[in-house]
Amino acid sequence: MKRLFLKAAAAAAAVGSVFSYAIPASLSAGAEWQMTGYVGDLNNDGQFTVGDLVILTKYVLGASALPDTGVYNIEGAYFLIGTREEIPNLGQDAIQSGADYIQLADIDRDGVIDTFDLIAMRQLVTEPDNAKLVYRWYEKESSFIEAPIYDLYGSMPSQGEAKVAVFSVEFPDCKFSYKPSADEYEQAVFGKADKNSKQFPLESIGAFYERSSKGSLKLSGKAFEYTAKNPISAYEGDIFHIDIINEVLDAFDSQIDFSDYDADKDGMIDSILIVVPGAAGDDNWWPTSGGYGGDHRKKLDGLTIGHVIVGNQTIDAKNDYSGFCQTYSHEMGHCMGLPDYYLYGVDDFQGMHGSGGFELMDDAFGDFGAASKLMLGWYKSDQISVYDSSKGEQSFTLNNSETDSGNCIIIPRGTLKDKYRSEFFIIEYASLDNNNLRIKDYWWKKTGTGVRIYHVEATENGNKWYPSWKYASGNDTETNNNNGIRFIRLVNEGDDKTDNLFNDGAVINGGTKGYKWYGSDGSLSVDTGTSISVKKGENDTFIVTIKSN
Repeated sequence: MKRLFLKAAAAAAAVGSVFSYAIPASLSAGAEWQMTGYVGDLNNDGQFTVGDLVILTKYVLGASALPDTGVYNIEGAYFLIGTREEIPNLGQDAIQSGADYIQLADIDRDGVIDTFDLIAMRQLVTEPDNAKLVYRWYEKESSFIEAPIYDLYGSMPSQGEAKVAVFSVEFPDCKFSYKPSADEYEQAVFGKADKNSKQFPLESIGAFYERSSKGSLKLSGKAFEYTAKNPISAYEGDIFHIDIINEVLDAFDSQIDFSDYDADKDGMIDSILIVVPGAAGDDNWWPTSGGYGGDHRKKLDGLTIGHVIVGNQTIDAKNDYSGFCQTYSHEMGHCMGLPDYYLYGVDDFQGMHGSGGFELMDDAFGDFGAASKLMLGWYKSDQISVYDSSKGEQSFTLNNSETDSGNCIIIPRGTLKDKYRSEFFIIEYASLDNNNLRIKDYWWKKTGTGVRIYHVEATENGNKWYPSWKYASGNDTETNNNNGIRFIRLVNEGDDKTDNLFNDGAVINGGTKGYKWYGSDGSLSVDTGTSISVKKGENDTFIVTIKSN
C-alpha cells in the first residue's frame, strides 16, 4: 500500500465544494496522529464497497451530506503515527494557507469533491489495494522523565527492559523442601499480570513492577538449575558470596550468552538472582543484594558483573509466589540503585511507621512510594507538579497513586538541583488498591488511605567509585546514626497504631511533626515557610493547596 503524502485543500474550484474547518482549541501544536481509516471509506467499515459509492453519489447529486470525517493539518505539517516522521509537504504551491481539513471523500486530493472522485471511488471498489491511509490527530502523551537514579550505583535499568538471570542452587547436603522447576521460577519473576490470581498483586515480580512503573519497566530473562560442587559450609562466612557466585557463573559461561543480559547496553549484566534452599538458614543466606564483590576485572561474554541477589527466600509451594515476589521485588529495588529505607543497628528498624509508613524499600511490603517512583523515573513529566512560592497560593489535584494517572507534588527547598538531588517534600495520594492491596493483611497495624508526605534529602555522596545517596541508611557519619539527616522520612511520624495519612480538612504547618527543613546540625529545625491544606476532591482525588506563611 502506498505511503500517503497529504496535501491541504486547494482553492475553490468550479465544481463541487471545498471543506475547511477551524482547528479545535483543545488541539495543541504538539499533537501527533493515528490512523483513522482509508480515503474513500465513507461508512467507516474498513472496506470499499458499493455502499461507499452510494454515499458519495448522493452527495455529488446534492441529495445528502457527507460524513464529517477527515484529517487536520497542524501548522502546515502532518505526522505519521509510530514513526513520528513529518510527512513532507508536496510543495508550497499545493498548500493553501489556512486550509486545515481534508475530507475522506476527496479521493483525488484536489480540494474539490465532484464526479472525478466518483470515478476514483469506482476504482477503489474494484482495486482496494490502491487505497491510501488517512491519519487523525490525538494529543501527544507526556513522556516519562529520565530516571534520576540511572547514573548511580545500580546496574539494573529502571526503564524500558531489564534482564535478570535466575539460578536455583542446591547443595549436596542442603536441598529444597519444595523444588520449583525453571519454568515456575520464570513465571514467578517474569509472569504476566493476572488480577484474578490468588497471589495478586504478587503474582510475579514483573507484573508488580509493570504496574508500579505505569508500564515503563518490563522484566525478562530465564531461569536455570544448578547443584553446587561442595557442602554448603564451604560457601559460608562471606557476606559477598563470592565463591558460590563465581562457581555458578563459571558453570554456565559456556551455555549462556551473558551479553543477552545487558538490556541497556552499558557493558554490565543487569541483574543476577541466586536462590538457595530455605534450610540454608538466615545467618549466612538472608536475602541480600549488592555489587559483585569479587575481582572487578572478571567478565562474562565481555560484560562486567552487575548487582547480584543471593537469598534463601524460596517459592513455598506450587503457584505460591507471594513471599518470593515480595522479598526479591525489594532486592531488585537495590539493583536499580535504591537504598534501604529501614534503619540499621537498632531494635526498631522500620524507618517509617503508621498508616503512611508502608513502603517496599522500608518494610518490604506494599508498593514503591512517590520518592522511589520519582527516582526510578516512573512519572511522566506532566505528573510532577513543583510548588513555586513566587506564584502565591497554588492548588494541585492528586490522583490515586496506584493507577497509571498517579502523580505527585514537590515542595523544594529553594531551587531543585539537577536530577532532584536536593532536599524537598514529595506528596502523593496513597491508596490500598493494586500493589498496595495486601497492606490490609496487616490487621495489627494502622492502615488506610489519604495524602502522604515524604521528606527527602537526595544529595549524592560524591564518590566516583560508589556513586549513591549521601544520607542513606548505614552512612552513620552522615546520618548521625540515623538521628540526623536521612534520605527519607515521613511527615507526621508516629507508631504503628498512628493514622498519619492526611485526609479531608487536614492542615500541615510548622506545628506538624516532621514538617521542617534540616538545620546545619542535622535536626529538623528550620521552618518551611509554607502550609498545606487537604480536601477531598471528586472522582477519587484529593485537592492539595500550598501557600506561603
